[in-house]
Amino acid sequence: MFIAVLAISALALLFGLLLGYSAIHFRVEGDPIVEKINALLPQTQCGQCGHPGCRPYAEAIASDESEINLCPPGGEATMIALADLLGKDPVPLEGVAAEEKPFALAVIDEQECIGCTLCIQACPVDAILGAAKQMHTVIEGECTGCELCLPPCPVECIHMIPVGVDTGSWKWPIPTPDSLEGTGTAAAAGQAC
Repeated sequence: MFIAVLAISALALLFGLLLGYSAIHFRVEGDPIVEKINALLPQTQCGQCGHPGCRPYAEAIASDESEINLCPPGGEATMIALADLLGKDPVPLEGVAAEEKPFALAVIDEQECIGCTLCIQACPVDAILGAAKQMHTVIEGECTGCELCLPPCPVECIHMIPVGVDTGSWKWPIPTPDSLEGTGTAAAAGQAC
């Protein structure tokens, strides 16, 4: 009887070690294309694409369940980057995503805020700070400008303020074929290919 218990214990230990080794050695990190797509998305987690966040949208794009042109915060630049990554033709933006608007941050007029917390519940990135029946404020560094806090506000005390371009927020514009025509750069780029 003692030998049987010892044999079963030894087998259990052996199989446990084998499973542990397999879990470490043969671990799959995830789909690398999903990671690359997710890295290109703006990470606003706003849900304007019809998915609950950027990661689910990246998974839907990778499995060809969604188009690459559904991200309003990313706009045309993100759509073009996704098309380049996936080897697809760029797709014109539609609806809200086609609207070109400057990046803006939410600002709460604290004199009008009634402390209802509806904006806190709507914010996908927890950029709004406050408590029930207390005034709220927006953490500028966390706000993604998704505008999801605007509709639930019953007193309309939240306003989107465009962010001015300064040395901290300026980026090189993405060149388009139209912007390169007539500058000599397009001809040089054509000769280089």
